[in-house]
Amino acid sequence: MESHFTAKGRFAPSPTGRMHLGNVFSALISWLSAKKDGGKWVLRIEDLDPQRSRREHALWIEDDLRWLGLDWDEGGLSGLGDNGPYSQSLRAGFYEEALGRLEDSGLTYPCYCTRADIMATQAPHESDGRVVYSGACRPVRLGGKEDNGNDGLGERRLRATRLFVPDEEIHFDDRLYGLQTVNLASHCGDFILRRADGAWAYQLAVVVDDALMGITEVVRGSDLLLSSGQQIYLYRLLGYPVPQFSHVPLLCNGAGQRLSKRDSSLSMESLRKEYSPSHLVGLLAYFAGILPEPFPISASGLLPLFSWSAIHRSPTLTVGTT
Repeated sequence: MESHFTAKGRFAPSPTGRMHLGNVFSALISWLSAKKDGGKWVLRIEDLDPQRSRREHALWIEDDLRWLGLDWDEGGLSGLGDNGPYSQSLRAGFYEEALGRLEDSGLTYPCYCTRADIMATQAPHESDGRVVYSGACRPVRLGGKEDNGNDGLGERRLRATRLFVPDEEIHFDDRLYGLQTVNLASHCGDFILRRADGAWAYQLAVVVDDALMGITEVVRGSDLLLSSGQQIYLYRLLGYPVPQFSHVPLLCNGAGQRLSKRDSSLSMESLRKEYSPSHLVGLLAYFAGILPEPFPISASGLLPLFSWSAIHRSPTLTVGTT
């Protein structure tokens, strides 16, 4: 008997403020993609940063998603489902286990560089915000005990844990943007798994969480397109299956700046005062390319209309509410 594959997607917001139009744009497309053929959708709270994350913000996120009609099958603050906890702040044990396996592989090493040290090595042409680690602390022989360039104070200084990356290309097929190629050595260099202050790095946490929660497709903004290379590398080292990556355009304001939580006029607090759920869903579907006009429609009403072939393939979309 032929089995029918159903996707399992996720939305993983950071509870650092109220969601804006760009956040819910990604959430809607992720929800539609997962639910189109009867799949499941997970809500995971990415609260790795204790300085900025607030429970009240997570409650706002849940309330806004419910208001939009974007129901989740697992996750949220209530911990619905069997793959919890669904807040990253409660998942340190899973990250410890994964880090231990990577350390046993001999591909990790301590890094004593400060941010100032790293920024001092950046070339002038690196103006796109990327920070490429120079390898200053990389040991002569991975897994060995040789001096790795620290000044002899290593045992008394805070240290991060970095992962060696090879000088080779990683290829992956993005559902919207097609074949992608990234060389981690030139794109980011050896990257951090755990920061010097003990905080877990996003790249490790997201891979472990998606794998252990059974996520089969990752839908998110195009700004994270090339970080998929780092994650694919980790999936392979940890022996996890790699999900389907689907990156969607970033919404930008009239000045061409990507929307952020500082755009108060496009925050969910303001939008809920101006729009009904069906009007806002229709507007988002129009921006995406699913609807020819921004007419009111429910999220569930979009399911028969959703197709990845309809989604705009530009990295960014300039939007204005109407």
